[in-house]
Amino acid sequence: MLFDTSKANIEELHDELFAEKQVSVSVLRLDKIHPLVSGNKLFKLHYFLEESINSSHPAGSGGKTVLTFGGAYSNHLSATAYACKVLQLKSVGIVRGEKPEQLSHTLQQCLQDGMQLQFISRQQYIQKDDPAFINSLKATYGECVIIPEGGYHPLGAKGAALIMDLVKDKSYTHICTATGTATTLAGILMAARSEQTVVGFPVLKGITDIKNNIIKLTEKVAEFENLLVLNNYHFGGYAKKTDLLIQFMNQCWLKHQLPLDFVYTAKMLFGTFDAVKNDTFTRGSKILCLHTGGLQGNKSLPLNTLLF
Repeated sequence: MLFDTSKANIEELHDELFAEKQVSVSVLRLDKIHPLVSGNKLFKLHYFLEESINSSHPAGSGGKTVLTFGGAYSNHLSATAYACKVLQLKSVGIVRGEKPEQLSHTLQQCLQDGMQLQFISRQQYIQKDDPAFINSLKATYGECVIIPEGGYHPLGAKGAALIMDLVKDKSYTHICTATGTATTLAGILMAARSEQTVVGFPVLKGITDIKNNIIKLTEKVAEFENLLVLNNYHFGGYAKKTDLLIQFMNQCWLKHQLPLDFVYTAKMLFGTFDAVKNDTFTRGSKILCLHTGGLQGNKSLPLNTLLF
């Protein structure tokens, strides 16, 4: 890996519910790797960054510019900016929406880390994967390594598969992860053992193409048989939240000293608790939940919303 992942560890959660249902639940703390380049983002970026480093630069030094996409609160943009800063690579972020008077803390951090930002309309942003639009970006910024939004690409999934290298214990029966583009989910499916069930918790409402996305990302011609998708924990949609979710986050902090973000990890872990309660997991199940980072997103919440 291009970054040190040794701080990531696995912590078992002790809860009366788990004892009653005779299951174990642990969390892989990918959030501990680094405050900005942490969680699944680092892994999804890995092979793109390698490509940039190994590319000959027109000026004869460094690597190719890294260009990627995201919204005003994108953890992906923030992680890319910091990673490129550390690796001394130029970075460009194409941001969805017109430039606001006050930049989000995420975009401010991107600027501090040297990322050049270009704001485009939401209508233009829909065209972000169009070859003509990509060519126009290359005309502006030169030859660059282009990372799709959220790392949604077979290289992103291949990078996400590296997460499983940190799981030395092969006896887990279930691997749980929040999912947006399904890039991380695809990577875990590629790396998991065939007898392990990989459980995805979509954080977007009305997602129906996860299995098709996984086939594209893994370049497989068939669906994975060990995939379980639990769709009922999006709490209204992407970056939506309820008082119940916030309450759950605070309870997890008080009881387990586990900080969660409201966009991804809180929804995944809430879903895991609920699935245990409803006997989705059989007795004796050994469940590993991936903490995919993103804690910086909590800064957008009102002061004192969270206890951590």
